[in-house]
Amino acid sequence: MGLRSEMGHIFPRHTKILPPVVARGDGVYLYDESGKQYFDGSGGAAVSCLGHGDEKVTAAIKAQLDSVAFAHTSFFTSQPAEELADRLASLAPAGIERVYLVSGGSEAMEAALKLARQYYLEIGQPQRRHVIARRQSYHGNTLGALSTGGNMWRRKQFEPLLIETSHVSPCYEYRDRRDDESAEEYGRRLADELEAEILRLGSDSVMAFVAEPVVGATMGAVPPVPGYFKRIREICDRYGVLLILDEVMCGMGRTGTLFAIEQEGISPDITAVAKGLGAGYQPIGAMLCSGRIYEAIENGSGFFQHGHTYVGHPVAAAAALAVLKRLVDDGIGARVAPMGQRLREGLQAAFGQHPHMGDIRGRGLFLGLELVADRATKAPFDPALRVAARLKAAAFDEGLICYPMSGTIDGLQGDHILLAPPFIMQDSHVDEITGKLGRALERVL
Repeated sequence: MGLRSEMGHIFPRHTKILPPVVARGDGVYLYDESGKQYFDGSGGAAVSCLGHGDEKVTAAIKAQLDSVAFAHTSFFTSQPAEELADRLASLAPAGIERVYLVSGGSEAMEAALKLARQYYLEIGQPQRRHVIARRQSYHGNTLGALSTGGNMWRRKQFEPLLIETSHVSPCYEYRDRRDDESAEEYGRRLADELEAEILRLGSDSVMAFVAEPVVGATMGAVPPVPGYFKRIREICDRYGVLLILDEVMCGMGRTGTLFAIEQEGISPDITAVAKGLGAGYQPIGAMLCSGRIYEAIENGSGFFQHGHTYVGHPVAAAAALAVLKRLVDDGIGARVAPMGQRLREGLQAAFGQHPHMGDIRGRGLFLGLELVADRATKAPFDPALRVAARLKAAAFDEGLICYPMSGTIDGLQGDHILLAPPFIMQDSHVDEITGKLGRALERVL
């Protein structure tokens, strides 16, 4: 339905797949040219937190276009950029005071890594260059961000071009917590692994530890165990290592709090947001840093040696400011936790006893379902079966957009489905999601 017979001159994501042409969006739905309706159950890639056609955001974009569309930040700042930065800083975790606006998540993470390196140069510690991250993470597709991420499938063909990064174990309780340890003991073991890696590399040579508070695309909405990030924060502080948190996918209210790390009771030194910040209405992201890091630049060279043409774009900033007002002032963000609980209960009721459902997890409206060949042993499906790819196609045919991925366990084995629906969804949509997903699972499994 709505498929084109040829691609034209666009360079598509996949040269063998001809997607339908999207015609319009309305609330939680997208429609193709044939009129077929799709429930946007993943918000694209956890982007469309306000759904489609939000009148307040659209009005803000139009108003800014009537004023000025673009002015380069080497010459001007703009009112929407200033207001957005002020608002983000006021809402950010304690100690986060400065906001650097970019055009997306990969750019935000790239800026974070470069700022971390420059910070140590400014304070007279040029030997600090090592980055530690976690296996099965994803931090973006630019070369620096790709190097930091632990998504093996995305990294493999570009490995000769990537910067050196150490990877420690992810916090993956479903598969990796031993029967003889509590969740807290498991988290402590993982934090001890980070400490050992810092000492192996040389405690005065490590620049940053990078992590997603709730792991998104690569593992499927995997939250940390209690106490894990508090212990991580303590270890970073002990050795003077910056803690960089990637909230590109899990931030901006997606897990039930504006910043996902709020639920862990700590603050990062640098954090990155995007996706839900613009809610799909404009391409925008932000790198936020502590006052301490900013002051090192301000009192040193005074110049962050970084930049892109469209940083602080006035129209993108106006859109993001309107999105933030919808989430915070209009209370849409407050819907996430209760609606997420209802969706999770619906998924549990529909699939909790499914013979191929291994784990249902996540926070807020950021939920993952891990599929297995055998529930008792947690054995994954044979990768040759292409379970995730077939599920994506079957669900799309049923009129449900979701985000299945393979390689959940190690980059090759394992399959999961990521759900990140718009925050404006209603109770009735729970049955729609489970019904369409159930029919897709039946067709594939």
